[in-house]
Amino acid sequence: MFAATLSRWTMSYFAAALIFLVLGETMMVLGFGYPVLALEAPETLALVHIVALGWLSLLMTGALLQFVPVLVGQPLSLPSVALPALLILIGGITTLTLGFVGLSGAIDVPVTLLPLGAAFSILGFSVLGFSFAVTLWHARPLPLPARFVAVGLAALFGTMLLGGVYAGVLSGLIDAAGAIDLTVDGLSLHASLGLCGWLSFTTMGVSYRLLTMFMLSPDKERTSSRVVFMLGAFCLSVLAAAVPVILVGTVGRSPLFLLAVGSGAAVVAIYVGDILRIYRERRRKAIELNSRASIGAFVSLVAAAILFVALLSAGRLDEAIGAVIYLATFGWLTGMGLAQLYKIVPFMTWLECYGPALGRMPTPRVQDLVSETSALRWFRLFYLTVAVGSLALLIGSAPIFRFASLGQLIAVNALILEFVRTRRLINVPAELRLPDGLVRPGLFLPSFPHGGSHEPRSL
Repeated sequence: MFAATLSRWTMSYFAAALIFLVLGETMMVLGFGYPVLALEAPETLALVHIVALGWLSLLMTGALLQFVPVLVGQPLSLPSVALPALLILIGGITTLTLGFVGLSGAIDVPVTLLPLGAAFSILGFSVLGFSFAVTLWHARPLPLPARFVAVGLAALFGTMLLGGVYAGVLSGLIDAAGAIDLTVDGLSLHASLGLCGWLSFTTMGVSYRLLTMFMLSPDKERTSSRVVFMLGAFCLSVLAAAVPVILVGTVGRSPLFLLAVGSGAAVVAIYVGDILRIYRERRRKAIELNSRASIGAFVSLVAAAILFVALLSAGRLDEAIGAVIYLATFGWLTGMGLAQLYKIVPFMTWLECYGPALGRMPTPRVQDLVSETSALRWFRLFYLTVAVGSLALLIGSAPIFRFASLGQLIAVNALILEFVRTRRLINVPAELRLPDGLVRPGLFLPSFPHGGSHEPRSL
C-alpha cells in the first residue's frame, strides 16, 4: 500500500459501521425482529437494514475508499464527497430504520420517514458509487479485482432502485401495479442483489488482492478467478433479468431462479478452490490472525451455500431461509469484515503514525500494534455463536438464538476494544510508541493540523 494515499475518512466509516453492528446485535439479543417475529415483519426489516446498510455497506464503502485507488493504482476521484456522503448515509439509514419501526406501530412517526430514509440512503450510496465509478473508468483496462468491484457497484445500483420502489409502495406513496408486483414478488431479488451482488461479489474481488498481499502469495490472474468473475456476473445478470419477468407476468421465473442457483453454487465452489490455493502457495508460513480468522468466514460461505441447496432440494427453503441468510450475513460477511479489520486498522494506523518516520528512526512493526493472543479467543467465540445461532434458527428456537446473540455481542464488543487499543497504540512498547515528532492518530477522525495542509498524505 506504499505510494498510495491514505483515505482520511475510512476510519470514520469503520467506526459508524461498528456502531450499527452493535446496535443490530443488541436488537437481536432483545428479541427485536426475526426469529421472535416473522421474517417479513417491519421490525425484522428494520433489523435487516441496520445490519445490511448500517454495518456491512458502510464497512464496504469505507474499505473501498482506501482500496479502490490501491486496486487500480490511481488516486480516488472526487475524494471530498466522502464526509458529506457519510453524514447523509447515517441520517438516511437512521431515518429508514425509524420508518420501518413506525410501520410496525411501535412508535408514532410519519410514514413518510420510510421513503425519506430510502431517498437519503440512495443519495449517499450514489454519490460514493459515482466517485468509485469515475475512478475505475479512468483506470481502464481494469485488473480483475477491480472488475469485481465494478460489477458489485452495478448490483448496488439495482438494489437501491428496487429498495426505493419498495419504500414508496410500503409507505403508500406509490400505487402503480408494476411496483406493487415487484414489492410482493420481488423482495427476494432486492435481498439477493444486495447480499450476493453488492456485498459478497465485491468482497470476493477485494479478497483476491488482500489475501495475496497479506500472505505474500503469488498475485496473478488465474483462469479459475476469471471464471468466478464471468460466472458471478452472469448469475447477477440472471437475477436482474427477473425484474422484467415479474413485471410482464409469471412465466419464466422458475428457470431463471434455478439458473441463478446453479451458477451461484458453481461460483462459490470455484472461488473457495482459489482461496485454498492462495493459502497453500503463501510465502508467509506463519499466517497472521486476520488470515486465520478469515477461514471461519470461508467455512461459513460454503456452509451457507450447501444449506441453501439442501433446503431447496428438500422443499424446505421457505421455512428455513432465515438460517441461510444469517449464516451468510454473520458467518461469511461479518466474519470476513471483522477479520480484515483486524489487519486493516493496524496497517492504516501504522502508516498514519509511523510511515513518515520510516528509515529516519526506529519504528515498531505493524504486528506490534496488536495482541493476537487476546483477540484470538474473541474470534473463536464469535464463530461459535454464529454456529449456535444458525442451528437455533434451523430448529426454530428463539431463546437459544438470543443467547447466542448475547455471546456474539460480547465477542464483537471485545474486538472493537482491540481496535481501540490498536488506534491508541496501547500494545506498542513504550520506548517505540511515539518517537520525537510523531503524533498519535485520532481514534476515528482524521487529524486537523493547525495552519498546515489538510490534504491526505501520500506515503
